[in-house]
Amino acid sequence: MTNYSPVTHVIFDMDGLLLDSESIYFTSVTEVLNNYGKIYTDELHLKVMGTIPLKTASIITKELKMDITPAHLMAELNRKKLINLDNLPLMPGAVRLVNHLYENNIPIAVATSSGKETFKVKIANYQEFFSKFHHIVLGSVDPEVKEGKPAPDIFLVCASRFDDNPKPEKCLVFEDAPNGVTAARAAGMQTVMVPDKVIPIEKTSHATQVITSLEQFKPEEFGLPPFK
Repeated sequence: MTNYSPVTHVIFDMDGLLLDSESIYFTSVTEVLNNYGKIYTDELHLKVMGTIPLKTASIITKELKMDITPAHLMAELNRKKLINLDNLPLMPGAVRLVNHLYENNIPIAVATSSGKETFKVKIANYQEFFSKFHHIVLGSVDPEVKEGKPAPDIFLVCASRFDDNPKPEKCLVFEDAPNGVTAARAAGMQTVMVPDKVIPIEKTSHATQVITSLEQFKPEEFGLPPFK
């Protein structure tokens, strides 16, 4: 067994990690781009995974040489996502892990690039679940988060808002996207990656640990209380 450093605090990404929203995002972007005669490839999807909405739109308009502003595309994507986001399921293992950490008094938080409107829609059916997190940082609208993922800002800001302001090395981040893993590692934090199936294996090598589902996670490997 690999030896990992013990941690005291846990930070979760949300989209594609706690909520099964990546497929909805992919469908929404595909539908909008089809209206412009453009194709949303897996390669482009990989580039924008984990980025804040305006950065996502900026990358897409640049890569596809679109004759619209990123702000215009972002607004269109948000409208489409809001229509498609009604009934998102939680990812396998999310409830068990979050409940376990919460019941064992491990401070937990969410650091997501999600926008305010889409965030409200996504968590509407899961108020109790999300109430267990000490705090939630929305990177796209938080004034302290100057740069979105892959910059480390969101995770450093998130860590600083725990009551005891832990050192980065005491925080464990759960991520599904390469940009998010890069951000967490840049913040000085260990990262457990649960990658989407479209992500090539070489794009996961910078994670501290890679698992195929949250159900596989063993808390004791990072000094956290084991599942009973």
